Amino acid sequence: MSDVVEPGLTALDRPNSYIGRSVPRPNLGRLLQGRGQYVSDLVLPRMAHVAFVRSPHAHARILGVRADVARAMPGVVAVVTGAELAKVCTPWVGVLSHLKGLKSAPQHAIAVDRACWVGEAVAAVVARSRAEAEDAAERVEVDYEELEPVTDMAAALVAGSPVIHPDLGDNLAFERRLDAGAVDDAFAQADAVAEAEFVFGRHTGVTLEPRSIVADWNPGEQRLTVYQGTQAPHMMQNIFALHLGLSEPQVRVICKDVGGSFGIKVHVYADDMATAALSKLLRRPVKFVADRIESFVTDIHARDHRCKGRIAVKSDGEITAFEIDDLTGIGPYSMYPRTSAIEANQVVNLVGGPYRTRNYRARARVAFQNKNVMCQYRAVGHPIACSVTEGLVDLAARAIGMDPVEIRRRNLIRDDAYPTDSPSGLKFEALSHHAALDKLLAMMDYDGLRAEQARLRTRGIYRGIGLASFIEVTNPSAAFYGVGGARISSQDGVTVKLDATGAVICQTSITEQGQGSEAITAQIVATAMGVSMDKVRVILGDTDNTPYGGGTWASRAAGIGGEAAWQAGKTLRQNVLKVAGAVLQADPDSLDVASGLVVDRDTGRERISLDEVARIAYFRPDTLPGDFQAELMATRHYVPRKYPFAFTNGVQASWLEVDVETGFVTLLRHWVVEDCGTILNPQLVDEQVRGGVVQGLGPALMEHCRYDDRGQLLNGNMADYLVPMAAGMPDIDVGHIVSPTAESEIGAKGAGEAGTAGAAAAVANAVNDALSPFGATLTEIPLTPEAILRALKTIS
Repeated sequence: MSDVVEPGLTALDRPNSYIGRSVPRPNLGRLLQGRGQYVSDLVLPRMAHVAFVRSPHAHARILGVRADVARAMPGVVAVVTGAELAKVCTPWVGVLSHLKGLKSAPQHAIAVDRACWVGEAVAAVVARSRAEAEDAAERVEVDYEELEPVTDMAAALVAGSPVIHPDLGDNLAFERRLDAGAVDDAFAQADAVAEAEFVFGRHTGVTLEPRSIVADWNPGEQRLTVYQGTQAPHMMQNIFALHLGLSEPQVRVICKDVGGSFGIKVHVYADDMATAALSKLLRRPVKFVADRIESFVTDIHARDHRCKGRIAVKSDGEITAFEIDDLTGIGPYSMYPRTSAIEANQVVNLVGGPYRTRNYRARARVAFQNKNVMCQYRAVGHPIACSVTEGLVDLAARAIGMDPVEIRRRNLIRDDAYPTDSPSGLKFEALSHHAALDKLLAMMDYDGLRAEQARLRTRGIYRGIGLASFIEVTNPSAAFYGVGGARISSQDGVTVKLDATGAVICQTSITEQGQGSEAITAQIVATAMGVSMDKVRVILGDTDNTPYGGGTWASRAAGIGGEAAWQAGKTLRQNVLKVAGAVLQADPDSLDVASGLVVDRDTGRERISLDEVARIAYFRPDTLPGDFQAELMATRHYVPRKYPFAFTNGVQASWLEVDVETGFVTLLRHWVVEDCGTILNPQLVDEQVRGGVVQGLGPALMEHCRYDDRGQLLNGNMADYLVPMAAGMPDIDVGHIVSPTAESEIGAKGAGEAGTAGAAAAVANAVNDALSPFGATLTEIPLTPEAILRALKTIS
C-alpha cells in the first residue's frame, strides 16, 4: 500500500475513509418503504404451494398413507409420500470426519418408514394455493404404529433404553474426552472446590421471517432455480445438486432479503429439500413458507444441556483446575451438513478459556432423542461454556470469600501474554481481558453499585451484580468444516468493477440477513477505491452472479468477506490508475483516487474523472497505447491462514433486582465491553452487540421449549413461548477495546455473537448475587419466578 498511501499511514487511513464511521445502511430506505424482496413475496407462473402432513407422534412406524380423498379435493396437484419422493431426492447423513465417532442415521426429505419426532413430515400435499394444500392435508390419513419414544437425554444412554436407530447400536451420537495438565493433583491440593450441575433449557431462534423457499425446476433448461432465505447460498447449491442428481451448474440459489437468521437458516432442512424435489418431480415451481407452529417443531432448537462442573481454587484466589461433564440431546438426527455435535464440541473447547489455568478435564456426550432436531444457533456453545465457567468462578469466589472482580483479575490471561493457547488447544492471537474488565468497571461504577446494593438490602430490596468474561470464535478457517469433509467454504470472494459511468459494482459471496453486510461491504470498497459510498452498488446472495464463498455464519462476514472486498478494491484502484496513467502519460504511482477523481498523489490536483477513465477504456481503447489492455474488474478471495480462528473477547455485567416475594426479575442495566478488532461501522457493531445481548437474555429468563415425557412440545406457539419484549429489556451500554487481528489488513474479527455469548451468565450470576443473603443458588436457566421461589424454598 505504500505506493498509494502516504508514508506512515496504514491501509485504513486513506483520506475520506469510511472505516470506523457510522453510516446509514444502503438498503435502509428500500426496507423502510416496504419494498423488500422476501421469498414469501415471490409469485412465479404456474407456482404451486406445498403443505406437509406431520407426525403427531414422537416415534411411530408409518404403516400406510391413504390420500384418495385429498387428491380429489379442489386445487390439489399431487399428494406425495416419502417413498415416492425418495426416488427423486437421496437421503443424507450429518457427520464430519474430524469429529471422531460421530454417527447419525440417513435422513429423508419426507419420512419413509418411521416418524422420529412430533412435526416430522410424513407426506406432502401440493396445490394451487397454500389454503387448498392445508385443507387437503387434513384429509390425508396416515396409519401409525406408535413406538416408545426416547425423550430424556440421560435415559437415552442407559442400557436397555429403546434405541431410536437400531442400526447404530445405541443412542450415543458422539463423545469427546479431553484431559490436560494435572487435574487430579490440582483438586487434591486445592483450598476449596466448588461444584454444581448447570442445566440449560432448550430454545430456538424466533426469526422475524420464517423459513421460506421457492424451487423452480425448468425442464427446458434442465436447471433448478431456488429462491431461499439462507445464510449460505453456495453451500445450498452444492447440496441441492448432490441430492437431486444434478451438477452444480444446473442449480442456481438466489437469496434476496432475509428477515433474520441467527444460525437458524444455515442448515439443511428436510422441508426445503422436499420442496426442491417436488419441483423437479412435478416440473413446476413449488413454494413453502413455514408458519409459526411449523417453525417451532421444525426450525432447529439449541442449547439443551446438563453440564456438571467443578473448579479448584487456592485461598489466594488462584484457580488451578476446571472439570466438566456435559450431556446434550440433539433430536433423532445429526443435522446436515454442519452436524449437531459442534455445539458440544464448542463447549469442551471454550470452558475456562479466558483463564490462565492449564489443568482441564472435560467430557461431552451427545444423545439422540425423539424431539425436534438441535443444531447451531447464534453463539454456538458459547453461552453454555460461558455460563458454566463464570458460574464456577463466582462459586469459587464465594467459597474463599473473595470479590468476583478480584478473582477474575487474578486469573484472567494477561493482556501481554499473547500469542498463547488454551488447554483445549485453541490458539489465541491477541485478546484484552484485563483492559476490557477495567473499562467495564469504570462504565458501570462498580464500587458505587456495591454501595447502593448494600444500602438497599437494609430496606429489603435485593439487587445483584453479575459479571461474565467471554471469548468468541470468529473468522473460522477450513479447520471448522472443510477439514471434516463438508463442502462448506471458509473463504469468500469479491468482484469489483468500474462501470461505464464511473460507479463501482461489487459482487460478494457474503449474505445479508439484517446485520449490515451490504453496508460494511460498501464502506470497505468505497474506502479502497477512493469513491463515495453512493457510488458503490453491492450485489450479494446469487450463486450465478457472485464469487464462490461461505456466506454468513460464525461472525465471518466482516473479517473474511470484508478483507476480500478490501483486496479487490485495492486491486481495482491500481488497475484504474494504470489506465489513467496511460491516458495522462503519467507514472501510475504518482496518481491516486480521491472523491471519485484521479488526482496527483502529492498535491491532490485533479487530473481526470473516473467516468472519463471508464469512457476511454470501454469505448475508445484505440486511443490507448497498442500494448496496453485496460482491466477495470478485479476479483480477490480471502481466508485466514495463520490461525484456525480469530477470537474476540469481552466482559458483560448485569444489574438487576429480584422480588423475593414473587420471584420476578427486573433487569435494570446491562453493560458490555467487547474487542472485535477493527470496528468498521460503530453503529452496526453496537446494534449487533445489543441484539445479541437480548438473544441471550431471553433464554436466561424465559425462553424454553418445554416437552412432556411423550415428546409433545407443550408451548410451540407465540402465545406460550415467551420471548423478550422491548419494555422488559434494560438499557444496554456498549464499550470497546480494539485489538486488530494481524491476519488481515483491515484487522476485523467479528461482533455478531459476543452479546449472546455472555448475557445469560451475567444475569445468572447477578440473580445469585441478589439472593446471596438467603443462601440460595440457581444453576438452571431460564431463571423463571417459579425456579427462584423454589430456590428460596417458599414453594415445594
